[in-house]
Amino acid sequence: MKKLPTHIAFIMDGNRRWAVRRGLSKMLGHKKGAEVLVNVIKELSKINDIKYASFFAFSTENWNREQKEIDAIFQLVEEMFERHEQEFHNLNIKFVVMGDISRFPVAMQEKLIKVQENSKNNSGLTVLLALNYGGRDDIVQAVNKLLKKNYKSVTEEDIAKNLLSYPAPDIDFLIRTSREQRISNFMLFQLAYSEMYFPKYYWPDFNKKRLEKALKIYSKRNRRFGGN
Repeated sequence: MKKLPTHIAFIMDGNRRWAVRRGLSKMLGHKKGAEVLVNVIKELSKINDIKYASFFAFSTENWNREQKEIDAIFQLVEEMFERHEQEFHNLNIKFVVMGDISRFPVAMQEKLIKVQENSKNNSGLTVLLALNYGGRDDIVQAVNKLLKKNYKSVTEEDIAKNLLSYPAPDIDFLIRTSREQRISNFMLFQLAYSEMYFPKYYWPDFNKKRLEKALKIYSKRNRRFGGN
């Protein structure tokens, strides 16, 4: 493949439906989804052309779910780093958390801060984890930062430089599993000219083979950025 995305993003949809279809608890769906997330991160770290990977892990709307399910998701995030942080570090992966983590349990906040601090000098794949994140809120926060700096007018570049994802470039390729064809308030500004792919399978069924297929699909796209 001659053309690969510099910045790839994932809306990891379908964990709960994957579990229900198999007669399993929703928690097992999230657990399987977390395992897939780890594997995808490791695979992406091996592809030199891909420099950034963003994952929608927990949205501002997910607080509406049952507390038991929310707690399970939080535990999985902590366990992921407890088990794999050293492996990620050995792969030279840098982690950035996008979103307001102040509502999370203190132990989880501390773990996320520690992971970011320990990986900040890594120069391989940058992984952006969207946790308690909303795309509109990201833009609002960027504008408010500019207002505090007494900007009288702003440009697109000004907003881009104040988004939570900065200095990551705009997203080249978005993959949302489970056949849902919407972006659900995820990185709205950064998705302006992204190519999108909506496969039918659920996130727990995503694997290396399907990642390769998705990248082949992207490599055949003709990106025009609003031109002819």
